[in-house]
Amino acid sequence: MTQDRKNPYLTALKQYNQVAEYLGLEENMRRRIAAVDRELTVNFPVKLDDGSLQMFMGYRVQHDRSRGPCKGGIRYHPEVTLTRFAPWQC
Repeated sequence: MTQDRKNPYLTALKQYNQVAEYLGLEENMRRRIAAVDRELTVNFPVKLDDGSLQMFMGYRVQHDRSRGPCKGGIRYHPEVTLTRFAPWQC
C-alpha cells in the first residue's frame, strides 16, 4: 500500500491538485481556496474512571467561509496535529 493511501490528508491533497488542474485554476485561486481562514485549538479536562484528570486537545480548521458556514467538526484523535501544508507544493 502506498503512503498516500495510508494517509487521508495526502490523499486529499492529491485529489485537490488533480481537480485544480482539471479545472484549470490559476495559481492565485489555488492558493486562495487552500488558505486557512480560521484555526481553533481547544483544551479540555476529562475526569477518568480512576478519578484522575487528563487534558485533551482538539482542532478545527476552516477554509474559505465566503459562501457561508463551514462544514466539519473538531478533531480529537491522539495523532491529529495542527500542521499546515501548501497543497500546490505536494
